[in-house]
Amino acid sequence: MSHAPLLILKTGSTHAHIRERLGDFDDWIAAGLRAGGATALATHDAQVDGLPDAPERFSGVVLTGSHSMVSEREPWSEALVPWLQAAVAAGAPVLGICYGHQLLAHALGGEVAHHPDGVEIGTVTVERHPVSAGDPLLGDLPERFPAQAVHWQSVRRLPADAVLLAGSAHEAHHAYRIGERAWGVQFHPEFSDEALRAYLDGLGPTLAQQGLDAAQIANALRPTPEAASVLPRFARLALA
Repeated sequence: MSHAPLLILKTGSTHAHIRERLGDFDDWIAAGLRAGGATALATHDAQVDGLPDAPERFSGVVLTGSHSMVSEREPWSEALVPWLQAAVAAGAPVLGICYGHQLLAHALGGEVAHHPDGVEIGTVTVERHPVSAGDPLLGDLPERFPAQAVHWQSVRRLPADAVLLAGSAHEAHHAYRIGERAWGVQFHPEFSDEALRAYLDGLGPTLAQQGLDAAQIANALRPTPEAASVLPRFARLALA
């Protein structure tokens, strides 16, 4: 049975030195989607190529992370707002990751800003709320699971009709669902501990300004297979 492709909507790229060694955000997401049985994938770079085709051309869409900030309202990012609104209204399966999670919330009436307590970075513990037990994407995860995270901004106020699914000690809004088939996750299901370690290698001085020790955070990194399972599960949901 052939399906319309799953769209990986790029909102940014990783650093060149990481990309050369480990690949880019879309490569990591594609690997997770393929693990869920996706064979037809399309990638579209919103910063370079403008708007993608209409949402109904795809089986579903995954929005990547980015080094940009949603609150800066860059034109390419704001142009995605009506596209995302149309995708959710049409019932398309949507998964926003990090920047994508924040942009989806912004598009649907939420607020995004810098987190008042600064950056959350490292392997963190995400805790599901009881309401998530029946969620088709997150409901089968352990009640507490490790996940890779790196973000300075966050969803400070969820859209009015969002269902809050999970949070961490630092970040209350780690996962939410809008309607039946649109999700945002602040954590990175696509990140390996190796990828996050590569980020930490260059963030020592920046993190020290916030009283954080990059080497200590790097030493505490560990694999996050439960968080990683979100991508193959999303592929199976979108293709069902």
